[in-house]
Amino acid sequence: MFSGIVEEAATVVALEKDKSNLHITLKCSFTHELKIDQSVAHNGVCLTVVSIKDDTYTVTAIQETLDRSNLGLLEIGSKVNLERSMKINGRLDGHIVQGHVDQTAVCTDVTEADGSWYYTFEYDFDKEMAKKGYMTVDKGSVTVNGVSLTVVTPTDNTFRVAIIPFTYEMTNFHQIKKGTVVNLEFDIIGKYISRILAFN
Repeated sequence: MFSGIVEEAATVVALEKDKSNLHITLKCSFTHELKIDQSVAHNGVCLTVVSIKDDTYTVTAIQETLDRSNLGLLEIGSKVNLERSMKINGRLDGHIVQGHVDQTAVCTDVTEADGSWYYTFEYDFDKEMAKKGYMTVDKGSVTVNGVSLTVVTPTDNTFRVAIIPFTYEMTNFHQIKKGTVVNLEFDIIGKYISRILAFN
């Protein structure tokens, strides 16, 4: 379980294809604190640490993960948002994030707003999935590349988020531009409510 508060944007230093799997090796400042079999969110995708060497560590993404997320688009030098699992006695500064990416979206616009930025994202809309909570609502929560954000001006298949300078610099939002593919996880509370209402 995560909160959508990114700790660091790590750098991809190696990519190795192994049949349908992809081994991703990253370098980050807290590698020495990681343990084998630990869960870490990568652009919002929960992956298991499988090896650690010096100041780098490796995780493996299976084909389903690559199909559903943007991890298959990573290149050497790409920045990846990292978050270790939430401590049960800690503050929930973002919102409840599972690390299970629902689908991808494409950035359609980036607008500077006097020191901050507005990003617009578009995703494939499915009416039946929307009935199950796979949608955004005004002032609701959404996870974009693992970052917990507040939705503004949503439509059926688009929404905007506001990014402050701190988030812009500390996450990979500074690399997101028009055409960039990002990972989305819709709010789990909305999914449960939609599921309950479906039985009434």
